[in-house]
Amino acid sequence: MKSVTVSGTTLFHVAATQYGDATQWWRIARANGLVDPVVDAVTTLSVPDADSATEGDGVPLDE
Repeated sequence: MKSVTVSGTTLFHVAATQYGDATQWWRIARANGLVDPVVDAVTTLSVPDADSATEGDGVPLDE
């Protein structure tokens, strides 16, 4: 997992930048306890590794 500091953006944009797929914004939201994809203030986000295989609920596929 890595960290990125952002401001005035959305988790859609962060996911597109980090994963190449804006629909993966929920991974970043879940890792940071967020429900709103809009990030107004300067915020440091934890970004889960792109290769971590999880279902839509964040549970590893092998469990």
